[in-house]
Amino acid sequence: MKGLLGLVLSLLFAAGATGVVAQSDVVPPADNLVVEGIPGIPAAMAEEINRYTEFRSAGFNNWHPMRREMLINTRFANTSQIHVVRFPGGDRTQLTFFKDSVEGATYQPTRGDYMIFSKGSGGNENYQNYRYDFATGAITLLTDGKSRNTGGVWSHSGDRFEYESTRRNGEDSDLWVVNPLDPKSDRMLAQMKGGGWGVYGFSPDDKQLLVGESISVNESYLWLMNSVTGDKTLITTRGSGEKVVYGAAQFSKDGNGIYAITDRDSEFQRLAYIDLATKKHTYLTPSINWDIEFFALSWDGKTIAFVTNEDGPSVLHLFDTAHGKELPAPKLPAGVISSLEWHRNNHDLAFALESARSLSDIYSIDVKTGKIERWTESETGGINTQNFSVPEVVRWKSFDGKMISGLYYKPPAKFSGKRPVLINIHGGPEGQSRPWFQAEGNYFIDELGIAVIQPNVRGSTGYGKTFVKLDDGFLREGSYKDIASLLDWIKTRPELDADRIMVNGGSYGGHMTLAVATFYADRIRCAEDAFGPSNFVTFLENTSAYRRDLRRVEYGDERDPKMREFLNRIAPLNNAAKIVKPLFVVQGGNDPRVPLSESEQIVRTVRKNGTPVWYLMAKDEGHGFAKKQNRDFQLYAVVMFMKEYLLK
Repeated sequence: MKGLLGLVLSLLFAAGATGVVAQSDVVPPADNLVVEGIPGIPAAMAEEINRYTEFRSAGFNNWHPMRREMLINTRFANTSQIHVVRFPGGDRTQLTFFKDSVEGATYQPTRGDYMIFSKGSGGNENYQNYRYDFATGAITLLTDGKSRNTGGVWSHSGDRFEYESTRRNGEDSDLWVVNPLDPKSDRMLAQMKGGGWGVYGFSPDDKQLLVGESISVNESYLWLMNSVTGDKTLITTRGSGEKVVYGAAQFSKDGNGIYAITDRDSEFQRLAYIDLATKKHTYLTPSINWDIEFFALSWDGKTIAFVTNEDGPSVLHLFDTAHGKELPAPKLPAGVISSLEWHRNNHDLAFALESARSLSDIYSIDVKTGKIERWTESETGGINTQNFSVPEVVRWKSFDGKMISGLYYKPPAKFSGKRPVLINIHGGPEGQSRPWFQAEGNYFIDELGIAVIQPNVRGSTGYGKTFVKLDDGFLREGSYKDIASLLDWIKTRPELDADRIMVNGGSYGGHMTLAVATFYADRIRCAEDAFGPSNFVTFLENTSAYRRDLRRVEYGDERDPKMREFLNRIAPLNNAAKIVKPLFVVQGGNDPRVPLSESEQIVRTVRKNGTPVWYLMAKDEGHGFAKKQNRDFQLYAVVMFMKEYLLK
């Protein structure tokens, strides 16, 4: 769940402090921010922090079908927009200019004379598809302007664009198809049940679609669908024992089979070839005991590039489809790869790479020569990022003997004595803390001398399907206890101050933060909850309909009396009298995942304890702060909060 960088950064920033500052010397919050309990932010402090707010990053979108150039995402003003880069190291020419971030873009696949991009509004995640004509700069809305529209794949002929939409009832992800040059051609291809449907691609002859049905992180299926009638046929087996995951599927070049990532017959997700006539699975990577995250098949069908997640860092592999064996792969700098796409020349492979000391930037590698070219070099605010902390993987034993791991970022040697600790818990819960660039979070480490630990508690991905399921339903409290065990581990480290610990996180990490603040209040100094569920019962009743069933598989079905009683019993909201350490809550007003009410109710309830509670809500944000001005204010405030409650 990175792709993922925006969420990880939002987890880190909260707010609060005490003291009186002259009004003329403070940073005023923008009109879109609701600020409660947060004193004025000194302008001098903000100026000192500002260089840590000027990091940029770049994400890869698509190669041009005829030329060696690409579409990328990056931010020059307040939000991320689409740019074109025409050669390695070339200028980033901005194409879209919206107040909201643009999520992605793809060229028309035969001529490249226009692109389709996706954009929501105010963080509501009701994405709309638009056509952008390169000749004129004209922008045409292709969807209804109201519903949630996601995904999107082109036919090989370039005259059809297939995507998913909730416009029928706001809940189910039906499949729709449009000729982008004729918006009136938009029609529903197939009515589906559930919110987990998505199209992977067209068959080589454009007659069939490869469709995925996701039930949970542990269960999904593959279907073949007639691209004209919408009739579908199940490819994978249903209802035969242990649940299996299939993902990142793609037709083979001849259309006789598909390549897919699956954990069928394995603890980890492997690359498999499925013969469409016999349904036989051939596992292409049986000796790799790490998850394969994604892959890309070259246009000539001869080579598969795939990426493994090996205890956090990414490793690039190449596979020869004709001979069924791995090829020597160029060794890339250590980091995390977040995208992968072949150019039609079949030897240029584009990818995005980041690490603890380098922002996400776009590269390409010529697999024939091994030559690596850098297409973007994002700005660092003038800071030498090569001095930033590189995380150490640490492990500790939890209450039941399970080994839990995490990333440990140490402050520089200039800080002496026992260091205060920030425990930053990732969201998901089907996610993983990985050695990404920490951006603004480096201020905490480098300038405040705080040690940061990012735990991968049970339920995290990357460690096998058994580990992912260890927090499901009635097992939820096990993940809380993993943090309790981490608190014990911190006590054993002579360089860490177990009496100065702050915990924070976003989304599910926000819920974990509230749980730790509730059940282990005597062991922490303060906490920041960013858009986290405060009660899974009310969360499940109020989250967007299209994602409710997916979340019930993970957290438990609140309609079942026994599960409802359990979820109510462990809810931080219902135990809020135990939250006695300073708490900061951050929320987006338009959040479709964790509704505004989840934060409002915990703020209202904890304040009854007399506990200091600070609240920051952005009216123009959703699940995390995407706009730079909002993120900046959040960062300024969290520094004050830490100085007041953690560092003293």
